[in-house]
This record gives sequence, structure tokens and C-alpha cells, in this order.
Amino acid sequence: MTAAATSNSTGRTSVGPSPAKQAIKIRFDAVLDSQEGLLAAATCPKFKLRWLKDERRREHLKVLLTTECCKTAPATDNANVSQLAASPAEIDFFDFENQPTESFSAENEVTDYLRSGYELEILNQFPNLKKMYMKYNAPTPSSAPVERLFSLGGLVLSPKRNRLCDRRFEKLLLMRYNHCFTLKENQKT
Repeated sequence: MTAAATSNSTGRTSVGPSPAKQAIKIRFDAVLDSQEGLLAAATCPKFKLRWLKDERRREHLKVLLTTECCKTAPATDNANVSQLAASPAEIDFFDFENQPTESFSAENEVTDYLRSGYELEILNQFPNLKKMYMKYNAPTPSSAPVERLFSLGGLVLSPKRNRLCDRRFEKLLLMRYNHCFTLKENQKT
């Protein structure tokens, strides 16, 4: 059965995407259509453009990748063309030593990247795309500070302080937790 026509436990056939897919689309549609979200997914070698089914969106994302790659590339790479001698005596049609070297092309880098493998190490071959990957795919933050805050909240809201209003609880918790961030000079006075 396809995703469009599925049968449930009663034997009835329903048409359309599942409620879970609809909920994910509603919840993450803004993220998946944002430029940052698209670039984050496309610069991850595991995903690249494989998750996009629409060819028009794939082409749009290729252009977006190329444009961002041009911005990321240093200006010295774009001007990496060797200069030919200006005198006509030195310019010879059969002189291959003074031919201009191949300059940086963001389009070639993006095309080669999209044709390459799916391992994370592949980014080492594409320095501009690696910079983009590092920019848009930030590591997930640790939950340890949040757990510490909840632990301190349990100390502030004790059984003897069970009638604290929300504002007072928040103020007490922030006063208790923010002592870690104050300067040493302020603590001495």
C-alpha cells in the first residue's frame, strides 16, 4: 500500500497522508521552508537533496547552495587566475606553461559535493561546504543546565514554601541560580 491509501485496523481505506505526517508538516513547515533549514539539511552529507521529492525545490536549493558557497569562499580563491605576460612576443599560441590556472567555481564544488558519498568525512574535500555545514548544523545543546535549574527549583519550592506565587518563585530561583554568574568582586562586598 502507498502512503496515499492505507487501511486501518477496521479494514477501511483512508486516503491522504497519515495524521502523524500532517502534524509534522504543520509543526515543521516553517523550519523546512526557511533558508537556514534548507541549507542545514543540504550541507549534511547524509541528507543532501535526497529528502526533496519536488524537482523545482531541488533546483532552488542547488542555486541557494551555490550562492551561499560563493559568499563563504574567500575573495583570494575567486581571483586565483595567473596573469599572462602582456608583451606580444611572449604570448605564443603553443605556450602551455602560461595558461591560466583553473579558478574556484562554487557551482563545480556544489555539483561535485552532491555527486559524492554520504559519509561526514566527505566534507573535508569541500572546504566551503564544510564551513557552511559548521555554520548551519550547530550541535544540540546539553540538557545539563536545564536539569540543574530544575534541581534548584526543587530546593526553592520546598514543602514549607508551598504557597509561593509564580513571580516570587521565579525571582527566588533566578537569585539562587544567578550567583554562579556574578563577578568575584561583587561577591566579596
